[in-house]
This record gives sequence, structure tokens and C-alpha cells, in this order.
Amino acid sequence: MPITVVETPVAIAQVAALRGPSRRAYEHFLDELSHRGCAALSYRVTGPEPLPRLCVRHLRGADRVVVAFNQADSAYVLLVGPHDADPGQDVYELLYLLAGVRPSDSTKRTKPSCCDPGTGTTPTAATEIVDDLCRRARTIARSRRRS
Repeated sequence: MPITVVETPVAIAQVAALRGPSRRAYEHFLDELSHRGCAALSYRVTGPEPLPRLCVRHLRGADRVVVAFNQADSAYVLLVGPHDADPGQDVYELLYLLAGVRPSDSTKRTKPSCCDPGTGTTPTAATEIVDDLCRRARTIARSRRRS
């Protein structure tokens, strides 16, 4: 069953900045996501809700993509960017801003499979959560355009 893939405004702007092999890696990922769903992603994020409902894939080098599913056949690309030492550029720092939560320093960071290992099911988030993340992404995109 094909997966419908939607990119948030922030992700669209971030992808526009990708060049060469990084851009090709992202485009290959989109094809894979649309055909394989959660199996195209590497791991779920750990921390408080909604973080465990979000999945990550390493694209190329430090580049990561963060995805949320609101149904098994509907994926939202939330963020695309580097896992960087500079907090202003780090995709995880932006993710925590977007989600409105951050793991505590004492939270053990594990990388569980995106798909449920026993059933292969997708870690869906309630539609309200995905809608809220997309709304926050639009707000962030607008504020970055003004900067």
C-alpha cells in the first residue's frame, strides 16, 4: 500500500537548501518512505510524548530527517537537517522546540526501531498531535522568513 507523504513548510525550506548528494539522498528517502512506510526509517526518538511517536532516518553525513505518522498510510516529514554541534543548526534542538518538550538529561537515549519489532506496525500519533506539530512548523517557518 503506498504511503502518502506530506512535507511541512519547515521541511520544504530545509530541503531547498540541500545540494548534490545530500539532495539525492533525501529524494531517495522519499521514494523509500512512500513504498516502505516505517521500515524506511531507522529509529524512534526517546523522551516524553510526543517524541516516541516520531521517527528518524540518517540521510547522508550529519543530515537527518524526522517523520510523524498519523495513520499507517500517511507520513509527515517534519524536519530535515544536520545533527550539529551548533544548537542553532541542530535538527534535534529544532525538534524539541517543535514538539514543545525535551528529554531530561537523565533520560537514557535509546534508539528503538521505528516499526514495532513484533508486529511491524507504524508508531502513529493522534491526528491532533500531528496537526499541532505541523502548525508549530508553519509558525517556525514564518518566523525564520522574517529573520
